[in-house]
Amino acid sequence: MDGILGKKLGMTQIYSDDGAAVPVTVVQAGPCLVVQRKTAEVDGYDAVQIGLVEEKVRANRPSKGRFDKAGVAPMRSLTEVRVAAGDEAKPGDQVKASVFAVDDYVDVVGNGKGKGFQGVIKRHGFSGGRATHGSMFHRAPGSIGQSAFPSRVFPGTRLPGRMGGGRVTVKNLKVVKVDEEANLLYLKGAVPGANGSVVAVRRAKRG
Repeated sequence: MDGILGKKLGMTQIYSDDGAAVPVTVVQAGPCLVVQRKTAEVDGYDAVQIGLVEEKVRANRPSKGRFDKAGVAPMRSLTEVRVAAGDEAKPGDQVKASVFAVDDYVDVVGNGKGKGFQGVIKRHGFSGGRATHGSMFHRAPGSIGQSAFPSRVFPGTRLPGRMGGGRVTVKNLKVVKVDEEANLLYLKGAVPGANGSVVAVRRAKRG
């Protein structure tokens, strides 16, 4: 199993054997349950669909039928994880944080924090104009195109707009500690999203 779903709990620091402080993000990884098994013969590839076990999740009748078929309770957060062709995972199997070990490298996928509507200085890092001597140009973007020709703004021009809130992938984070009893992963560095948000932890593809 190359991945698991979890919740970001927040950041802290732990100390290594040589006394160095290591900044880590604590992720409540699972427990997850296998909802569906996909095979190369039927679906064209081998994978399992896993869901994060949560309390008091309501589901409509079609979704409830899927979960009842798998013999598990309804779950809100689902994702697919690739498995080997001969893997014997089946619906109802449990996936815990023990799928990863110390010194493994993982990729973490989550929704970044939304910043709302922002100007070009915050959104794109523009330096802005001078602040003194009667300058009326402080945080404006400046010229965004030509007048006579082509008389339009080119697509992709950096302008004010909605910032953040998109899908973010942070690659090659090192697993510093694994707490199998509490299903906790301690990942070196920052993880996208707010505390309490759902993230997908997958074994790093490159690293």
